[in-house]
Amino acid sequence: MATYEKAKVIALEESIDYTSGGVISKQVTKNKAGNITLFSFDKEQGLTEHTANYDAFVQVLDGEAEVRIDGNPHLLKKGDCIIMPANLPHALKATEPFKMLLTMIRGEE
Repeated sequence: MATYEKAKVIALEESIDYTSGGVISKQVTKNKAGNITLFSFDKEQGLTEHTANYDAFVQVLDGEAEVRIDGNPHLLKKGDCIIMPANLPHALKATEPFKMLLTMIRGEE
């Protein structure tokens, strides 16, 4: 997966489109410490519950989504952020089409 050119301005919200009934992801950058990925979700689309060995920082760029962390729901809208702790089950679902920037940081070993 190609990443964005470094030392260049990135207009995040305009860098990813929506697709009807689907999900799109675009990797921004990746290294051994973690990665940054743009996502867009059509309404009712999402990511099923899973765990990761990274802390995951979600920043909503457009729209709204429900993020569940360890069973607890959080409604996020444009401009909101939340940290999903490493090794806790989490899931998300678009309550309307939404775009997010996901930053995953490897935890201390």
